[in-house]
Amino acid sequence: MLERLNQALDRLESCLDRDIDMAEVARIAAVSEHHFRRLFSTLAGMPLPVYVRRRRMTLAAAEVLAGERTLLDVAVRYGYGSGEAFARAFRSVHGVGPAEARRLGSVLTAQPRMSFRVVVEGSMTMRYRIVEKKSFRIVGRKARVPLVHEGVNEAAAAHVESLDQRAIARMKELSDQEPEGILSVAVHLTDSREDDAEVDYWIGAATGTEATAEELDALDVPAGTWAVFDNHGPYPSALQELWRDVFTQWFPSNPYVSRPGPELLRTRPVEIGASTDSQLWIPVERVSGGAGA
Repeated sequence: MLERLNQALDRLESCLDRDIDMAEVARIAAVSEHHFRRLFSTLAGMPLPVYVRRRRMTLAAAEVLAGERTLLDVAVRYGYGSGEAFARAFRSVHGVGPAEARRLGSVLTAQPRMSFRVVVEGSMTMRYRIVEKKSFRIVGRKARVPLVHEGVNEAAAAHVESLDQRAIARMKELSDQEPEGILSVAVHLTDSREDDAEVDYWIGAATGTEATAEELDALDVPAGTWAVFDNHGPYPSALQELWRDVFTQWFPSNPYVSRPGPELLRTRPVEIGASTDSQLWIPVERVSGGAGA
């Protein structure tokens, strides 16, 4: 898996001075474009478009300083149709515009070329099962919150605190299938997994597709395959580590890739640091060609 990912990054690097066919890059990695973007974001700690922009501006900066091409020629070479658009992208990475950088010899920022390598991990086993699930509906309340990978997500906690007992009781009444009870549901709005990327965060219950409640929002979820992970540990750090390990260890080691869909979490909230049992549902699809293909 890592070898194919690095081959995909090699292809990406060769296309920085022209339009990049991300679907082709993903095919080299033997995964869907959706999974490639999410896997890259998790492993690299930044969204794929951000990495591409930083790499392009790193190479463009070298040409700007060399002074052999006009600024417009450099802009066009790296895919910008106007000097203004190129200057904005350049400034977002380097903090100064290209004309200033050429004239003043400013200190610039370089994004090193990225590659992935094996770090020996996986000493702890991960308990999971694969579930085929018919279409269903999440009925509950949602809020838009930032991702937080370590510590308490204050925005998510505030959303939970805002729920009235009547709404919670109605969710419990509507829960009629796995995962049972009150759930936390994350719907990712982009492929980014970095801190502060926004998600729609639901507190709700899984129920039949015809079920509804006037006082609650509804999210229809199509039929599909789910990887279900059981977890026990201190709250919330054990959960945050599980989410990370699923994408950095489980996916590269198993014949599944992520697919679009909400991520479901069933847990019993406890005091910070206290241990609790949790269950994480990740939407997946099986791929051929071996583990992590």
